[in-house]
Amino acid sequence: MSEARSNHLQCLWLCEAVRLREEHAGPLEDSEANRLARQTGTDLATRIQARALFLAGRDGQTRALRHWLQGGRLALLALAVLALLSGAALAFAALGDGSRPVNVFWALGSLLGLHLLTLLGWLFGLLFAGEHQAALGRLWLWLSEKLARDAAAAQLGPALVLLLRRRRLNRWLLGALVHGLWLLALGCAAVMLLLLLSTRRYGFVWETTLLSGDAFVTLTHLLGGLPALLGFPLPDVETIRASGAAALTDEAARHAWAGWLLGVLLVFGLLPRALLLLLCLWRWRHGSMRLSLDLDLPAYRLLAERLQPPAERLGVIDPAPAALPEPHAGQRLEAGGGALLVAVELDAGRPWPPALGKGVADAGVLDGREQRQRLLDQLGRFPPARLAIAVDPRRSPDRGTLALLGELSRNAAATRIWLLPPPPGEALDSQRLGDWHEALQRLGLTFSDASPAAWLERGHD
Repeated sequence: MSEARSNHLQCLWLCEAVRLREEHAGPLEDSEANRLARQTGTDLATRIQARALFLAGRDGQTRALRHWLQGGRLALLALAVLALLSGAALAFAALGDGSRPVNVFWALGSLLGLHLLTLLGWLFGLLFAGEHQAALGRLWLWLSEKLARDAAAAQLGPALVLLLRRRRLNRWLLGALVHGLWLLALGCAAVMLLLLLSTRRYGFVWETTLLSGDAFVTLTHLLGGLPALLGFPLPDVETIRASGAAALTDEAARHAWAGWLLGVLLVFGLLPRALLLLLCLWRWRHGSMRLSLDLDLPAYRLLAERLQPPAERLGVIDPAPAALPEPHAGQRLEAGGGALLVAVELDAGRPWPPALGKGVADAGVLDGREQRQRLLDQLGRFPPARLAIAVDPRRSPDRGTLALLGELSRNAAATRIWLLPPPPGEALDSQRLGDWHEALQRLGLTFSDASPAAWLERGHD
C-alpha cells in the first residue's frame, strides 16, 4: 500500500471513529475544529475530514490509531509465526520419522485437507453468504485491539469494519490476510517436506479395504496430471499397483512418489492461495483508491449545517448596510502579518487600550462568544506575526479562558501573555498568580507582567 493511499485510508478511518464516538457519547466540543475546517475553503467531505483530524488529535484518537496499527503489526507477526509452525507440523505429520512407510493419500490429506476445507468455505462465503469475516480475520482484529492497549482505540475496530463494508472491502482485506497466512504455512510445509525427503529415506504405500487398485491408479493420475505438466514426476501404473502391497525399495519409485507429493502440494495448495492472494490485493488496491465518506449518514448531514452554513452555500442575499457598526474585538485587524494586541475579559473600569506603537493593531476586549469567534475566524485567515494577549490575573485561570488562550496562540507565529498589574492600591493574590503561572507553563506560553509594547513593535525579545 502506498503512503498516500495509507494516509487517505487513515484519515477516513479517523472520521468514522469520531462519528461513532459522538454517536455513543454525544456531540464533542468542536468550535475550534469547525472553525479550522471552514477555513479550508473546500468541499464538505474535506471539511469533515479536517474537523475529524483535529478532534482525533486533540482527544488522543490519532495516537490510539498509531498504537492500533502497531498492535495490528504485532498480531500479524504472531499469526505469521503460528503459520510457519503449523506448516512445519503439517510436514512432520504427513511423513513421520521414517520408521514406518508413508501412506501417500493419508499424507496428502494431512497436507491439504484443512487447506481445501477452508478454501471451499471462503469461496462459498464469497459467492453466497455476502459479507463475512474469516476466523483468522476476526482473530487478527481481536489481537490488534488487545495489543493496542489504548482506551481511545475502542471505536477504531468497529470504525474500520464499517468503513470498509461500504465498498465490500472487508472480504478482500481479510481474504488477503487469510490467503497470505495459508500461503506462508503451505510454503513452510513444502520446504520442510523437501528437507525431510532429502535427509531421510521414506517408503510410500497406499492401503484400502473397500476400493480397488484401479481407483488409486485413476486418482493418482488425476491429481498428478497438472503437476506433470510442470515437470513433476508421475508414478506409472506398475509402480502404483506395486505400492499397494508394500513400500517399494526401488529408488526410482521413491523419487516418483516424493515428486508426485511435492507437485500436488504445489499445484493444489500453494498455487491457488497465491492466485487468490493476488486477486484480493488487486481488488483491495482498486477499492481503497475509491473509498470515501458516506455523506448521506445523519451525522454528516448535521455537520453540513455547521461546516457549510446556508449563507456560504447560497451566497450573500442581503444588501450591504449603509453604515457599518462600531467595530468590536476581532474587527480591527489588517490583512496578514504585523502585530496585534487583544485583551480577555477586562473590567469596564480599566482603561483600554494602552498607547500602541506604529504597526501594532488593537483587537479590543473579548467579552462574548461572538467576539471570540469573529476574532478567531480573522486570525485563521490572516495570522499575525506577533500576538500579545492581556489577561487580568485577579480572575481565576478557568478552563474556558485557558482554552481560548491556547486557541488564540495557535493562530499566531509568536504569542506572549501579558499579566496586567492590579489597579493602584490593590494587591494581587499570590496563590492565584501562582495558578496562572502554572497553567501558562502547562500550555507552553510565554508570559510576563511587563508591557509587551516594545516586543510588539520590534518583534524580538
